[in-house]
Amino acid sequence: MSNIINVLSYTCIGIGVFFWFWGTFPLLGNRSVLFKLHSLSVADTLGSMIIIVGLLLKIPSRWPMLTLAIICLAIWNTVMGYVLAYCSSSSSSGGSYE
Repeated sequence: MSNIINVLSYTCIGIGVFFWFWGTFPLLGNRSVLFKLHSLSVADTLGSMIIIVGLLLKIPSRWPMLTLAIICLAIWNTVMGYVLAYCSSSSSSGGSYE
């Protein structure tokens, strides 16, 4: 049973690292900056959450701390996305320098 948990844990960590790199590749494209930031932040958030799930499988005694980390990642990245979108919109006072 311990072998299966180790395999699942390392698989989750590997998938999370894959998402980190996958989110970095759109930065090289010709799309808008907001599209690049959105794809990077979504992939980094998902990758980080999957890595934390892998750590949760590996060290279940730390579940309160790791669960709090997942919740903080979800809230922080969502709020940061809204802040970036608000600051970059032309109708907001902080987004344009006219």
